[in-house]
Amino acid sequence: MLTAIVVAETAALVLLGLLVAGLLRSHAEILRALDQLGAGLGDDDGEDRGFRVREDLPAPRQGFAAASDLAGVAPGDEAVAVGVVAVEHPTLLAFLSSGCLTCATFWEAFADPRGLGLPTGTRLVVVTKDPSEESESGIAELAPAGVPLVMSSAAWEAYEVPGSPYFVAVDGPSGRVTGEGTATTWEQVARLLGSAAADAGVRRTGRTRRGGRGAARDGDAAREARADRELLAAGIGPGHPSLYPAAEADGEEGVAR
Repeated sequence: MLTAIVVAETAALVLLGLLVAGLLRSHAEILRALDQLGAGLGDDDGEDRGFRVREDLPAPRQGFAAASDLAGVAPGDEAVAVGVVAVEHPTLLAFLSSGCLTCATFWEAFADPRGLGLPTGTRLVVVTKDPSEESESGIAELAPAGVPLVMSSAAWEAYEVPGSPYFVAVDGPSGRVTGEGTATTWEQVARLLGSAAADAGVRRTGRTRRGGRGAARDGDAAREARADRELLAAGIGPGHPSLYPAAEADGEEGVAR
């Protein structure tokens, strides 16, 4: 009898050990997958690990997917195409899903595009997967008014998107990807998007020149780009009241009179 009890306890301990090992292995795999998708953003050290900005653009596709125009359907199966290459403006592609919990933050933020503080001229485009891989009714309900939305799994493949939410900044005139990655808040995207847009703008001015008026213009462009990045990081975008103190003072004097 005693031997049977010992054998039963031993078998139970073995089974428990196997169960714990399986749970630990599963947990490690989940953490690894989350890390690859950028879920570690927003750590206490304040670093933005998921979004990369191109430091050098000697040629297309050096570490980034090639930029390409978008083609797909809108909710309701209406064909839609959006050009992002060889256009005059930069584009921010937001790859989102209706079932992604983190994506909810961005769906809500995009409901008021004017309050996003995007760099001047930047167009926001939301990209989801095909209706066959996505909830078309859910996307139709979430789709922000005034923001182009394309349902295209082909676009996800072309831009090598690993998961959602994912953001890709494209410089229209050069047709190059200037930054990409994951984020957990719109502030992270805006800050890093400002850096990517400013870097692309400085390169188009011919920053490699030295001396004379060209160098002065390059210096001015660099200072303006840095100022833009700092303002965006502080949540101050175009049209913010703090940029027009004189107008506010005049309004107060008028009221006093």
